Amino acid sequence: MLRAVHLLLRGAMNKNIIVLLLSLSVGLSACSKGLNVAAAPRTDVAATSKTDIVAAPQTDVPAIPKQQDEELTSAVFKLTSAPKLQSAIVLIYDEQGMRPLYTKNAENVAPIASITKLMTAMVVLDAKLPMDEKITISADDADHRKGTRSRMRAGSTLTRGELLKLALMASENKAAAALARTYPGGTVVALEKMNAKAKELGMRSTRFFDPTGLNSNNVSTAQDLVLMVRAAQHYEPIHRFTTSASHTVQFAKHRPLRFSNTNPLVRNASWDIGVSKTGYISEAGRCLVMQATISKRPVIIVLLDSWGKRTRVGDANRIKKWMESSSAKAARSSNRRG
Repeated sequence: MLRAVHLLLRGAMNKNIIVLLLSLSVGLSACSKGLNVAAAPRTDVAATSKTDIVAAPQTDVPAIPKQQDEELTSAVFKLTSAPKLQSAIVLIYDEQGMRPLYTKNAENVAPIASITKLMTAMVVLDAKLPMDEKITISADDADHRKGTRSRMRAGSTLTRGELLKLALMASENKAAAALARTYPGGTVVALEKMNAKAKELGMRSTRFFDPTGLNSNNVSTAQDLVLMVRAAQHYEPIHRFTTSASHTVQFAKHRPLRFSNTNPLVRNASWDIGVSKTGYISEAGRCLVMQATISKRPVIIVLLDSWGKRTRVGDANRIKKWMESSSAKAARSSNRRG
């Protein structure tokens, strides 16, 4: 079987994109026992200058023996071509193989807009503050930097849990600002905790200056954001809130308001999303990070600086199609050889 795989390697070694086999055939899957950690490969096209993403703990995800993994990865060169993505910064990270599948300017430091709110949420949850505590939106929570609009009125009272959900799902800036303002010690301490958390996670190129992402000095790299998303997926409320399609808030003195998820892909049944967060300010472009399972393979997708309104979603769908196509072609090839 491996000899047949080697035949596919001929003529494929000059390819410039790292492509990982996305799904194993039944025969090869049966051979995998245990977990092998391979060094993250680099690409020659928009490659990362370093591959220092720390391996995440794996639970019930089957692994591929290293030799087979490398051979099958190379064999898929002949079956697929790299996706044509429009985002300026891209990283597709394979959580099972613990390495990038595709990189584009992944080491570049850039503003991350409301992707910031994932860190705000983790710090709030780490503090174990009561989620049912009532918090009133104040004038201090308004966006005095860019003047962005919000449907949340000053004087409105919600629970901390609702504010957390609106900050993550609908990217409500007032909700994130109120969460930081009511953090023990206030916004200043919340920001200190956010930066300390980033350092703890190994996010060496990341800095936070406000809890909403409206400050363009909130910067990171795609490599760092993989670390943040991997940490965020272990918080059940973050998984639940970021993948909720909508939420209706009941106000005491005003009519109910329905808020929708800023990522339309959470409403698409063909996607299996574990964590999702969008972001936008003019300096950052349109951003999207997701943890998702595609062709039974858990991946983290980071898309930064997408200028078209639909580019980040289009890129995500192109990635999904590429991975599913690679999986299907490789499975058919393996079945023919078997």
